[in-house]
Amino acid sequence: MGRILTRDELKETSAGLRASGKRIVFTNGCFDIIHAGHIRYLKEAKALGDILVIGLNSDYSVKGLKPGRPIIPEAQRAEVLSSLEMVDFVTIFNEDTPYELIKQIRPDVLVKGGDWKKADIVGSDLVPEVHSLPFIEGISTTEIVRRIAGLQSP
Repeated sequence: MGRILTRDELKETSAGLRASGKRIVFTNGCFDIIHAGHIRYLKEAKALGDILVIGLNSDYSVKGLKPGRPIIPEAQRAEVLSSLEMVDFVTIFNEDTPYELIKQIRPDVLVKGGDWKKADIVGSDLVPEVHSLPFIEGISTTEIVRRIAGLQSP
């Protein structure tokens, strides 16, 4: 078994990990162009438990959230994320939100970036512990895309 799992594989794997006492941390997002902000965020998320699971927005769901995106196709985004040492598993979801995925996986900890208030984090009603981690000022995929489009230097 690899680190990129289907939902059913992840549901089964999560149940086994939970039964063995592992603390499962879940986060989700587009992760279109991986940058230092993502790396720091994922390291902080991993530190909150034993297993870090990423719900990756499919190309279809990203298009609904961010016009003109994704830049990187879902299979490549999943491959990059799954190669990071702090990431244990990645699964791709097609819905607008990861609510059903969170319900299936039943993580112990739910993590989102600092632009989310805890009460507004999708799935916060399903998970015992919720964290909103701070963003690193000036580092975002949107800003990187703007710089590339305008060919501006950082």
